[in-house]
Amino acid sequence: MLRITELRLPLGVHADAVLRAAIVERLGIADADLIAFSVFKRSYDARNKRAIQLIYTVDCELRDEAAVRARLAGDTHVRAAPDTSYRFVAHAPSDWRAGDGARPIVVGFGPCGIFAALILAQMGLQPIVLERGKAVRERTKDTWGLWRQGVLDPESNVQFGEGGAGTFSDGKLWSQISDPRHLTRKVLTEFVKAGAPEEILYVAKPHIGTFRLVGMVEKMRAEIVALGGEVRFGERVTDLLIEGGADDEGARSVRGLTLASGEQLRADHVVLALGHSARDTFAMLHARGVFMEAKPFSIGFRIEHPQSLIDAARFGPSAGHPILGAADYKLVHHAKNGRSVYSFCMCPGGTVVAATSEVGRVVTNGMSQYSRNERNANAGIVVGITPQDYRQGGTKDGKEIGSVDPLDGIAFQRLWESRAFALGGGSYVAPGQLLADFVRRQRSGAFGSVLPSYTPGVRPTDLAEPGNESLPGYCLDAIREALPAFERQIKGFALPDAVLTGVETRTSSPLRITRGRDFQSLNVKGLYPAGEGAGYAGGIMSAGVDGIEVAEALATRLLAAG
Repeated sequence: MLRITELRLPLGVHADAVLRAAIVERLGIADADLIAFSVFKRSYDARNKRAIQLIYTVDCELRDEAAVRARLAGDTHVRAAPDTSYRFVAHAPSDWRAGDGARPIVVGFGPCGIFAALILAQMGLQPIVLERGKAVRERTKDTWGLWRQGVLDPESNVQFGEGGAGTFSDGKLWSQISDPRHLTRKVLTEFVKAGAPEEILYVAKPHIGTFRLVGMVEKMRAEIVALGGEVRFGERVTDLLIEGGADDEGARSVRGLTLASGEQLRADHVVLALGHSARDTFAMLHARGVFMEAKPFSIGFRIEHPQSLIDAARFGPSAGHPILGAADYKLVHHAKNGRSVYSFCMCPGGTVVAATSEVGRVVTNGMSQYSRNERNANAGIVVGITPQDYRQGGTKDGKEIGSVDPLDGIAFQRLWESRAFALGGGSYVAPGQLLADFVRRQRSGAFGSVLPSYTPGVRPTDLAEPGNESLPGYCLDAIREALPAFERQIKGFALPDAVLTGVETRTSSPLRITRGRDFQSLNVKGLYPAGEGAGYAGGIMSAGVDGIEVAEALATRLLAAG
């Protein structure tokens, strides 16, 4: 199979016959010599809005591939297609039986936990999955209860439950991680098998949307169970059973878990696929001496514009073309105070959603359906912070007091989430402000042409009121500087009626449960920190890939020992 990259066609030309002709011309062969072809990737180049181009990567089956490869040996865009098929690193023998403690446990059933459990099940290792939240359809009802009625279930919401936080998002299925083994292809293939549209295999920025994700998650769970796995909902882990320092390296080893019900489960291999909001579990692990460290993350607001404005700015006369769909953007600004401000989790044609998991706190996030046809575009506009920004020790006489505790970031997030709850007036209403008023440092009294989409509702206010700020001053200053700068990148971005809604605090985990090259905790053998909560992923795809790699490491160790 031969692969061609950077094959460009005008936006209006995308029929298979035209693409076939372009391949034949590009390779300098007769049409009869092209047996078949498939699109591996399709993206677009919109830098020239009046002449947008589609960019294809295609795999071709030829009558005489060797001759073509020899003739085009110096062409960097024509080469052998890589093998992207997935191969299991191990498989339990047919007579394998899970003895006491041998059956692996996966804690958490978001994207990372789903793929860790799926791969373990496909290798014949019959995993047990413990998910503190509810099954996805019950969870959806509870989530809508917060959005429509202001009623929060702390164990069933955007953060907790089957599918993880990614279920209530744009369902973005792309990542910038290094992927030499093509594990992202495995993730996408499993999604298609579970009901995702096949186009996610080749479009440059695939997405699914919440409604489709619900059914897909259920099908993936059914496969895990059919292969001998077990998925248990409403099972919150309250303690980790550790046996101390008996192995050759002097490290402690995991021996089981305690659940909120009081039940204890024996386990020598535990995958911690926690989400970034499992704050009580982080505290328990820290108390048990599991090594973890504070890490950088970002906080900010959600911003909303008319989607039509973003489409016009990005695509010009081609706005609305069905292949292009709703336009997205990615922005970065380096502020004078040394802070980086950037767009995060941009959701075209979507809504801003209530994403808290704790009583008395407001957290925002973004979500889109597959159609991306809601009126507004939204994105996080966030500022990078470091552990030194949120360390609880503080300073005295210009000197730092104490070190950064791994849990300090959680306390920092809670501070601003509680402030947002108060600024919104309670009942999970969020505080908001018009962009022009924020830049001019004046309170908003009402919203204009852009109506905020967040429910239970948005209260117009001053997000930077002295003494009652919604974010640290250095964040407010950096965002205020960045908004006009973003206007220079996207015309109309500084729209006076654009809405800022606070606050976005859970962009990523505030800590890392550090692991070694063997994917195990640095100081607890048999414990496999994984995914977003452990600080090793950011989004559905990277979390899924991390789940696969952790499952492979666990299976290799388990089967070698057995």
